[in-house]
Amino acid sequence: MKKIIYSLSLLLFFSSCKQQQVDLIVTNATIYTVNDAFSKAEAFAIKDGKFVAVGSTSEIITKYTSKEILDANGKTIVPGLIDAHCHFFRMGLQQQKVSLEGTKSYDEVLERLITFQKEKNVNFITGRGWDQNDWEVKEFPTKEKLDILFPNTPVAIRRIDGHALLANQAAIDITKVTKNTPVTGGEIIVKDGKMTGVFIDAAMDFIQVPKPTKLTSIQGLKDAQQIAFSYGLTTVDDAGLDQSTVELIDSLQQENELKIRIYAMISATQKNLDYYINKGIIKTDRLHVRSFKIYGDGALGSRGAAMRKSYSDRSNHFGALIYKPERYREMAKQIAASEYQMNTHAIGDSANTWILKTYKKFLQGKTNKRWRIEHAQIIAPEDFTLFENVIPSIQPTHATSDMYWAQDRIGKERMKGAYAYKDLLEVYGKVVLGTDFPVEQVNPFLTFYAAAVRKDTDGYPDGGFQIENRLSREETLKGMTIWAAYSNFEENEKGSIEVGKLADFTILDQNIMTIDAAKIPKTKATATYVNGEKVY
Repeated sequence: MKKIIYSLSLLLFFSSCKQQQVDLIVTNATIYTVNDAFSKAEAFAIKDGKFVAVGSTSEIITKYTSKEILDANGKTIVPGLIDAHCHFFRMGLQQQKVSLEGTKSYDEVLERLITFQKEKNVNFITGRGWDQNDWEVKEFPTKEKLDILFPNTPVAIRRIDGHALLANQAAIDITKVTKNTPVTGGEIIVKDGKMTGVFIDAAMDFIQVPKPTKLTSIQGLKDAQQIAFSYGLTTVDDAGLDQSTVELIDSLQQENELKIRIYAMISATQKNLDYYINKGIIKTDRLHVRSFKIYGDGALGSRGAAMRKSYSDRSNHFGALIYKPERYREMAKQIAASEYQMNTHAIGDSANTWILKTYKKFLQGKTNKRWRIEHAQIIAPEDFTLFENVIPSIQPTHATSDMYWAQDRIGKERMKGAYAYKDLLEVYGKVVLGTDFPVEQVNPFLTFYAAAVRKDTDGYPDGGFQIENRLSREETLKGMTIWAAYSNFEENEKGSIEVGKLADFTILDQNIMTIDAAKIPKTKATATYVNGEKVY
């Protein structure tokens, strides 16, 4: 009898010590969990695509076992990075077009177009990335040289921010547009009585660029995913998609050909508004459709941002709202009556004023709507308080890209409310961070650097650009993870490394929370995981 009792005791003892089988264990890491306490950990265990335990290495290896155990050798691990405002699909398509980013003159733009056409020999040349503010002559280009080089081949190339387009005569001839064609929410630039070929904001719609084929679109999405994963991004908020693209994304994700998570902002055409509001929220493991992207105004670089007073460097020019004021009220009313989120692009102080006041009117008496202002770039002093119930969705690299010329454009006084990220944080309590790629580079570590250091990669300016509005490193990481998840109504499933959440995480080659600030831009993602699966 004693032997039986002894045997049973041993059996119970070993049963209690039996380790739980999981899919992956990561040990010996420096893990920033980004939980409420912003605590650190050394290890975690993953099963069925979710974190099942987070703690010290000894705790995890004592309680869990796995065929796959990753010794991180002290490397830094953060929650899967989220880009809260980008143009993922557009960036993918751009891989198949001429890239004009980084050009230092209009002549360099022309050289790239010539080289591209020799290699590709396409029927319609499209591309993106030129920025006259980076040229010695900081003026919009004109189409004369394009007409000589490409007399029979249409050319339409967008400015880096996507708010201005240069077209040659062959492209213009496809349409019926003239210098006298009326435009609402944009401008056809005319010089010496002739069209220059430059179209601003809504006027760009006159230029009929060929639509991508299904095969081109699929390749674009796959190319964009590979680039995003290589930088540690696991979720992207794609700002401005149409129904066909959303359905293509969904089909590729269902077939497991597209593994990145996408929070979709639907382009707010009336057709899309009616369709998606009637359909309701769409939510799968990797796709979330519950917001609309609206354009309030244009961009500062192309002087399309709507300003209260005239531009400092262009007399009697104010930019413009994209739609008539009453249209924003109509859209806000329709969206407010649904479960959908309204995310509005607003750059200039006039656009921000109008959109914020429209939000206030239609959010009255409503809770947890989480409407966003995308960019929130130039805010009038009295308008900051209007962000108490509105999420600021900002892109820190815009500050360090624009700092060389922004004051010339809007003047010293208005700069006080420009790129004011800390001020916005103090009002709302959260800011969400993105890049706006391909307007800026995809690299999220440049975002981190611009937010927390506010310098360019050459260390300019010495004291940092408007340094009083920098974010702390902790605030910056939150803006790229848990706060971004919150802005997508997803904070209970991602954005931090906690038990029960999706096992999305990024392994870095250096500790962005402690290294010397100048080293932050050189940070690389050495591995990216989605659902506990290594995707890069």
